[in-house]
Amino acid sequence: MADIDYIKENRLQSTGFAYTLRLIGGKYKMQALYAIQLSHQPLRYNALKRLLVPISFKTLTNTLRELEADGLVHREEYPQIPPKVEYSLTPLGESLIPVMEDICSWGEQQMTNETESL
Repeated sequence: MADIDYIKENRLQSTGFAYTLRLIGGKYKMQALYAIQLSHQPLRYNALKRLLVPISFKTLTNTLRELEADGLVHREEYPQIPPKVEYSLTPLGESLIPVMEDICSWGEQQMTNETESL
């Protein structure tokens, strides 16, 4: 019953759950992290854009900026023409991958259960 007090007293925002959701919440943050991780190498902006269809350029830019500001993604800019920018996961970003894989496994299990019940 003490756990429910966090909700009643509006203290949920000060929990680890809320902190994690702030980092990975949003339509494309988890997808961007997972796409970078699955590539096993830094990804350029346009490669990420192709993987995250139908994301807009503005949304992708904002998503990557937020992930970088939170320390989950590293942005490497190369001084050349045309400009070259690559994105990779930081150690903090990589530490989220097992959590995301657990979420994915849970979802796959629920989809299987749903299909079997039809």
